[in-house]
Amino acid sequence: MTPPDSLESAHKGKRGLRRIVNAFFYSMSGLQLAYRHENAFRQEVLGAAILLPIACFISVTPVERVLLIGTVLLVLIVELLNSSIEAAVDRAGLETHHLAKRAKDIGSAAVFLALILLSTAWLLIAGPVLMGLLPGGSR
Repeated sequence: MTPPDSLESAHKGKRGLRRIVNAFFYSMSGLQLAYRHENAFRQEVLGAAILLPIACFISVTPVERVLLIGTVLLVLIVELLNSSIEAAVDRAGLETHHLAKRAKDIGSAAVFLALILLSTAWLLIAGPVLMGLLPGGSR
C-alpha cells in the first residue's frame, strides 16, 4: 500500500511543465549559492573556464572531447554534492561528531577521486596534443 500524498513534501506538489520550470530555477539558485558560498566550487569553476575551451579547440576525437569535458563537469557535480552534504551536516549541528566528520571526509574523498580522474584523462588525452603545440613538440 502506498502512503497518502499528504505525507509527501509540500515542495513536491507541482507537476508537468511547471515542475520543469521550477526545477530549472532551483538548479540555477543552487549554482549561484554554491558559487557565492563555496571557495572550492569557485576554484573549480575557474579551472573549468580554462579547461572547457581548451577541450573544445584542441584536435582530439569526439569521444576524447567528451571525456575531457565530462571529467571537468564531473568534478563540478561531485563538488556540488559534497557541498550539499556539508551544508546538511552543519545544519544538523556544528558540534564535532565522528559521524559528521565521516560524512564530510567521505564527501571530500569523492571530490579528490574526481580530480584524480580529471587529471588522468587530461594528462593522457590532452597532454600529448598540447605538447605537440609547443615549439619542437610532436604528438
